[in-house]
Amino acid sequence: MRSRFAAIVVLAAAVALGTSGCGLLAPQATTIHYDASDGVSGSVGDVDVRNALIIAGEDGAVGHLVVTLINNGTSSHSVTIEFADGTSTDVMIEADEVFTFSADAERDDEYENIVIDPLTVQVGSTTEVFFQYGTETGVTLDVPVYTGELEEYSTLVPTPEAQ
Repeated sequence: MRSRFAAIVVLAAAVALGTSGCGLLAPQATTIHYDASDGVSGSVGDVDVRNALIIAGEDGAVGHLVVTLINNGTSSHSVTIEFADGTSTDVMIEADEVFTFSADAERDDEYENIVIDPLTVQVGSTTEVFFQYGTETGVTLDVPVYTGELEEYSTLVPTPEAQ
């Protein structure tokens, strides 16, 4: 009688461990980074580049780089952003700061614009944009180019006065 009870306990324990332990070795989906929006992301040292995308003007000749830069460090950094045509711009990101570069006409006083003129790639394609600061190894991202046809991007289209 005792051996039967012991066998049942051992079997129950084996079933419990076998069914609950399957997640022990499986990859956890919450630890895998992915871009949840239309843009692309990367990191350079203390600076995280998030949701980088380009919104082209109506004629496709000019674009706005929309990107959020997050400085996780304790000192400010001058980040160089270089486009595929060789032009570049430098932006200062203060320590522990989150800054969005945009062109939102409705909130123009809150954001700075990064204008790409001329925009030498077609809408619907990607273009390489290089982010780097100091002596850190930079990151090249294949940034997608969109139009303002989607409602969420309609306020980000370059206007003639922004060019």
